[in-house]
Amino acid sequence: MKPRYRCSGIRYYSTGEDRFIKSEVGSQNISEVLRKDKKKSMYDTYVSIDLETTGLNPKRDRIIEIGAIRVEQGQIVEEFSTFVDPGRKLEERITELTGIRDEDLADAPQLDEVFPKLLEFMGELPLLGHSILFDYSFLKKAAVDRKITFERSAVDTLQIARKYLQELPHRNLGYLCQYYEIPHHAHRALEDAKATDRLFRKLVEQFYREETGGQASTEAVGKSAKNNLFEPQPLHFQVKRDTPATKQQKERLYRLAEQHKITLEVDVEKLTRSEASRLADKILAKYGR
Repeated sequence: MKPRYRCSGIRYYSTGEDRFIKSEVGSQNISEVLRKDKKKSMYDTYVSIDLETTGLNPKRDRIIEIGAIRVEQGQIVEEFSTFVDPGRKLEERITELTGIRDEDLADAPQLDEVFPKLLEFMGELPLLGHSILFDYSFLKKAAVDRKITFERSAVDTLQIARKYLQELPHRNLGYLCQYYEIPHHAHRALEDAKATDRLFRKLVEQFYREETGGQASTEAVGKSAKNNLFEPQPLHFQVKRDTPATKQQKERLYRLAEQHKITLEVDVEKLTRSEASRLADKILAKYGR
């Protein structure tokens, strides 16, 4: 399954080196549209992104779905949505949470194919997400493993909600969408990315002036932008690069599986050295030598 690049509301396509927006009133070069606003602010130009994963630990778990929308001057101009082959079977709890099944991932592309396309889609725009550091940690791990420099700034709607909606009993994305009556199909990447964008617009409308001391634009706010939750702040996550499992590790796992007559629920050829080592230890602990 190849990544899907779709449009929502606005038709987005490219011809040669120029990109165009097509609307009911005709076509305009997007660079001309953006040039009218020389001081673009975060709250109208960004990439809203969400990931579904096999778990919570970017060092051990894998991405299984990516959903993102590219927003320019307040308009969704492009969508990115794809499943990703994690190289392992999903735990039942992940299927129950997301609705994603092993069958959905059977023909999905691997992250090696998807990640460069995602980077191209995002460009250098800041990110938007709900608990964005979680998504960033997986993206950072993917970049480090592929020796790619990846540094981003982002706005986190969860942090905004924690500051301004303290009276609410919950501030997860699903609850906030109910609170603001935002349509939302939870725990699917593209739908979560769209819902986060809608939530962000609600938060901007309700709290932006309060955050900026009554100012309507970040240009007027000036130096205080670095403390403004509505402006992108640098993300920080440290992670080491994983190397592929060695030939000896793979052969050992195949021998252990044959010896103990067990079916490995992972693709051994896609394991990292640390994953292969943990799996071998797990088999030995359960079945012995």
